[in-house]
Amino acid sequence: MKVPETSVLNRMNFSGRSLIKLLDYTPAEIRSLLDLAAELKADKKAGRPHRYLEGKNLVLLFEKTSTRTRCAFEVAGMDLGMGVTFLDPGSSQMGKKESLADTARVLGRMFDGIEYRGFKQQTVIDLARYSGVPVFNGLTDQFHPTQILADLMTIEEKKGHLKGINFTYMGDARNNMGNSLMVGCAKMGLNFTACAPRDLFPAEELVRQCRLIAAENGCTITLTEDVKKGTSGADVLYTDIWVSMGEPDEVWEKRIALLKAYQVNRTAMANAKSDAIFMHCLPSFHDLNTSIAREIHEKFGLPEMEVTNEVFESEQSVVFDEAENRMHTIKAVLASHMLGA
Repeated sequence: MKVPETSVLNRMNFSGRSLIKLLDYTPAEIRSLLDLAAELKADKKAGRPHRYLEGKNLVLLFEKTSTRTRCAFEVAGMDLGMGVTFLDPGSSQMGKKESLADTARVLGRMFDGIEYRGFKQQTVIDLARYSGVPVFNGLTDQFHPTQILADLMTIEEKKGHLKGINFTYMGDARNNMGNSLMVGCAKMGLNFTACAPRDLFPAEELVRQCRLIAAENGCTITLTEDVKKGTSGADVLYTDIWVSMGEPDEVWEKRIALLKAYQVNRTAMANAKSDAIFMHCLPSFHDLNTSIAREIHEKFGLPEMEVTNEVFESEQSVVFDEAENRMHTIKAVLASHMLGA
């Protein structure tokens, strides 16, 4: 299917490129991805076909499971006309019977693009190095670039702009979400505040790098342990789960002790701007309707964790708009990086 002459896609030059982290992209390049995502979302809503990648094939290589990432890549790929193959941790021999380099070279001969979701950032770098096709980071221990594109799209939809937005991330600010949100805000002119215990501040080198980027784009990077200061005047309050799945009980106990003061609740939202929005990359422990949440409640007595159910279900919460936008922004990434590759 031919791309319409009016499409943003015709003005983009990402063919054959891999999306490893947003640090590799200029603000103008991120802007073009967001504009394309908005265009493709409008096409989807209007029922206009956009099968620009017919004949191409994408493999999803998952070492860590996910609802949103898998579904967003699968639907995005199929909407664009691609064949999509999913490999879960038990379906690939990578790192077990076959080296990463060999797996990458095999997949690169069969597929036109590779998505990887797993643990080490180096893995996605090596997949891009050896495969010879575009590779897309669906999450590593350091960065989660496709989530941040969806977050930026959602903020712009709700607030009408990005530059000058006061954005506060509460919780573990040195995880992949804290890192990636800080980068995305610095690139696109949002004032980023990490509101967290000092032990969970982002790495100093990344903070230094982001402050240099922020200075170029007229925004700021702030680190604070003070919840009242960190939430004051915020346009966006954002949080994530406090502990990754599979970590031992002692990690949960220590992390809960560190982070219980940083829960997004009615008080935190009231200290932000009256029209502030609440965001979360999901999944969230905001009630006892999951087995893991009930287990946490039994062990630690918490009915809610990083966000209260009251805030999660409030009119200020945009978490499901954010989840949907994963699909639209991922579609923009695939179309722009694989067309002509």
